[in-house]
Amino acid sequence: MPEDSTRRHSLPNLYVGQSQKELTHNEALARIDALLHPVVEAKATTPITGLTDTSDGLCWLITGAATGLWTGRSGQIARWSGGSWRYIAPVAGMTLWLNTSGKRLFYIAGEWAEPSAIGNPTNGAAIDIEARTAINAILDHLRLISSIPS
Repeated sequence: MPEDSTRRHSLPNLYVGQSQKELTHNEALARIDALLHPVVEAKATTPITGLTDTSDGLCWLITGAATGLWTGRSGQIARWSGGSWRYIAPVAGMTLWLNTSGKRLFYIAGEWAEPSAIGNPTNGAAIDIEARTAINAILDHLRLISSIPS
C-alpha cells in the first residue's frame, strides 16, 4: 500500500477505491494553497480567537512557548480552515512572508530566521563613486523586492 502522504509536505495521497476522495483532495489543495507562496499574518504563541468563515486560509507562525491548542507546535504554521486549526511543519529551505514586518523569514537549521540587513558601502582607501553607485542601486532593488532585508 502506498504512503498515506507525500514525504516533503505531508499532502494526503489518494487510493484506488477510496470513498469520499474529494475530502482528501480538498485537504491537499488547502495545504498547497498555504504552501505555494506562504504568508503568515503574524507571529503568535496562543491561538487567535474570534476567527470566522472569512478568516479561512489565514496563517500564523507559532513561536516561543506555545499554549492552548498550539502547545508543542512551536515553529509550525497554523492555518485556520473550516473552523479549526491545521498545522504545517516547516522543511529546510522554506521561506514565508511575515505580514506584520513586511519581510521574509527563512527556515534554516531547524528555526525561522530573518536575514541581517546589508549596509551600503562606506569608507575605504580608494573610493570608486561609479562602483559604489552601482552597488547601492543593486542593494536598493534587492531591498525593494524583499530579497534582502532593509
